[in-house]
Amino acid sequence: MLNSSLRPVKKGVPLHVKVLLGFVLGALLGLAAHVYGADAPLTEAVIAYGTKPLGQIFLNLLFMLVIPLMFSALVLGVGELGDIASLGRLGWKTLTYTAAVTGMAVAIGLVMVNLLQPGLHMDPALVEQAMASNAAKAGDIVTSGRHLDAMQLLVNIVPHNVFAAAVDDKQMLGVVFFALMVGIGLVLTPSPATAAFKHALQGLFEIAMRLIGLIILLAPYAVACFMFTLCAQLGWDVIVGLSWFVVTVVVALGLHMFVVLPLWVRFMGGMPVRTFFRGSQEATLTAFATASSTATLPVTLRVAEENLQLPRKVSRFVLTVGASANHHGTALFEGVTVLFLAQVFGLHLPLPEQLMVLALCILGGIGTAGIPSGSLPVIAMICGIIGIRPEGIAIIIGVNTFLDMCRTALNVTGDLATAVVVSHRSGERDIPVVDLERAQAQEDL
Repeated sequence: MLNSSLRPVKKGVPLHVKVLLGFVLGALLGLAAHVYGADAPLTEAVIAYGTKPLGQIFLNLLFMLVIPLMFSALVLGVGELGDIASLGRLGWKTLTYTAAVTGMAVAIGLVMVNLLQPGLHMDPALVEQAMASNAAKAGDIVTSGRHLDAMQLLVNIVPHNVFAAAVDDKQMLGVVFFALMVGIGLVLTPSPATAAFKHALQGLFEIAMRLIGLIILLAPYAVACFMFTLCAQLGWDVIVGLSWFVVTVVVALGLHMFVVLPLWVRFMGGMPVRTFFRGSQEATLTAFATASSTATLPVTLRVAEENLQLPRKVSRFVLTVGASANHHGTALFEGVTVLFLAQVFGLHLPLPEQLMVLALCILGGIGTAGIPSGSLPVIAMICGIIGIRPEGIAIIIGVNTFLDMCRTALNVTGDLATAVVVSHRSGERDIPVVDLERAQAQEDL
């Protein structure tokens, strides 16, 4: 667990309640501004000179700490395992559980899109309008998707320049690989010098966590800014126009979030569902607001160690890898979108091709950058493989922002659920669950 000196002092209203209030208040004010006039000078001025830059500053503060935090946390996590055999066992458990739950997520999405048939409810006029209005943006996404190559993604996991990988969000797995290699070297080279290096990394990690503790106090205001901008610009019109698609995605995400993950955590992770969701809610809300699992990583690590009381050597490893490679919600969304576009364009995909989509989405979830809208180029790539017009992605761009927030919340919650399961199945737990529940009950009182 973190040193007690790093724990933020809890006074007054809990932070997660403030975040929720900021979320609701920002959404209500944004909808009111949309009714007043989305294109009104006052609304545009508030967004351009207020909510949008303030929200971006908050994101930049989090992104600023991601690389030092990710690197130090993963190296320390590997170093604390003590031997390479433990790393191998932990890595295989993480990979196996990630693939299993991601597969379930995509399967839920494919079942829902076949049941609700959202593509058959699309008005052809709306399709043409969306294609025309978003043609330029869709063209850029399709170009990015065409440049994606499965083998190239695999090659890029091993960076030829770690500093270049650190500044490119799409190569974050390269930083993860480099940190794993440094951690392995740390384990294999026990000496006074490496011990000093490990001590310095611990200092870097604690500094990053302290700064995060200060930055996260701004989260309620940042969340309010994000929600105001989103609701003021979009309102309800764009969601109503693509309501069948939105409902399909949200219901599928909800089933995975509130059915699969609770069962997964309870029976595979040995943790009460209420304890898990209460401990995770701050990270979930932050992920929803930022639409970036990478930006949420600092909060996710703190929540895992402080709220869920997961062991450091497991949570640091699983969550830092998960922020780049464990995207349940993203994989689910990719599967639903591909089949939705197939229905829109009248293309019937038989079961074998749908199973191919499932496999591609599982792999695509690993290769997706943990940044806002990072899944769109991957969707374009999968559409090209299946034989669907990749330009059709323009249809869903209008509602992508909202759905990106929803799927990122599931991504982060799924990362925490995987960390709980891996901790339990590895026999690691810093504090008994019953003691954790008792502490939370005393906090409520």
